[in-house]
Amino acid sequence: METDKRRVQELAARYVCPGRVRTFRALGVDLVIGRREGYRIWDLDGGELLDLHLNGGVFNLGHRNPELVATLVDALGALDVGNHHFPSAARAELGEALARHTPGALQYSVFASGGGEAIDCALKTARHATKRRKIVSVAKGYHGHTGLALAAGDERFAAMFLSGGPPGEFVQVPWNDLDAMGGALAGGDVAAVVLETIPATLGFPMPAPGYLAGVKALCERHGALYVADEVQTGLGRSGTLWAVEQHGVEPDVLVTGKGLSGGLYPIAATVLTPRVAGWLDEDGWGHVSTFGGAEVGCRVAQRVLEITTRPAAVAGAKDAGERLADGLERIRARHRDWLVEIRRAGLVMGLRFAHPQGGMRMTRALYESGLWAMFAAHDPSVLQFKPGLLADAALCDEILERFEAGVARCLGSAA
Repeated sequence: METDKRRVQELAARYVCPGRVRTFRALGVDLVIGRREGYRIWDLDGGELLDLHLNGGVFNLGHRNPELVATLVDALGALDVGNHHFPSAARAELGEALARHTPGALQYSVFASGGGEAIDCALKTARHATKRRKIVSVAKGYHGHTGLALAAGDERFAAMFLSGGPPGEFVQVPWNDLDAMGGALAGGDVAAVVLETIPATLGFPMPAPGYLAGVKALCERHGALYVADEVQTGLGRSGTLWAVEQHGVEPDVLVTGKGLSGGLYPIAATVLTPRVAGWLDEDGWGHVSTFGGAEVGCRVAQRVLEITTRPAAVAGAKDAGERLADGLERIRARHRDWLVEIRRAGLVMGLRFAHPQGGMRMTRALYESGLWAMFAAHDPSVLQFKPGLLADAALCDEILERFEAGVARCLGSAA
């Protein structure tokens, strides 16, 4: 199998992603994923890893969740992608479910094939509703790699593709700084503030008490829309179905994706309040997406919502978050000079280490200890620690055991 693995890497380097292959090799991560099941993945050479990365939450309910696989197979017995020009039962019923499960007055769903496309739709909606162009976001945030989403994210990628727009059109302010946010909005020319409820690539720094509610109040005062990017933090990961609910905020627009797909069929959604969704009435073809809201994907997403909101799943996720938090605190007590901070909201966790590259170092050490977790791209001192929603007690204990082994390995290699 090693030969097959090497061939895949060579083909990927030649035809698909040379920079990524080179970067992972330099990091000492030699992973090509083969078999996958639940929260476990296997390298093509047979090595097993517990998945604490979940591809940003795509595999929130596990790899190849049997209920979701059965739903997809059943849907394929009668459906396909469908025709995006016409109503369909699958899209209509998923839209109703999202309206029922999202906070406040959110009602209309516009479907996309991924989170970046859904963010683009959110920002286009804000510009139409307000007749303004300026977008405010957080420095070092991330909203996807498509057009408007890329421009609203970290300047590293926006500059690479000349996507920043005219000067002053996309403004970024520091996280948790209400004064800076107020200054950005004071001119009354902002269409929307787009915020990850807990910024993932920044290492999951938690919102300060009152921060998100304060941003919402500023938006209302200055006529801007509040766009909640829940692509990574949504679907029960934070302790509530949507993380923004914990902060008393009812967004004008909510974006969900990644885990909505069940890891089986690409789908995302931009959910709008009637107040901002006027373009849906004005021109039914104002925004179209051939594969957004594919009917087989809608059936999977509808089952994702049903599984995620089951009382047993909600209670189990709460227990898992607390069990892992307790275990991590015990490990931190033994390694206070290394693991210096545990950031947590439910199963959304960022672990900050004493070294500026600590999260990156831990990525390799954990990989060698049988656990896959990624450092935060915009703060490599932090490790993104993302257990799945359905993790049971036995899996939590196994995660903690491998994590402590990784800490020991990392500290041993640094000695």
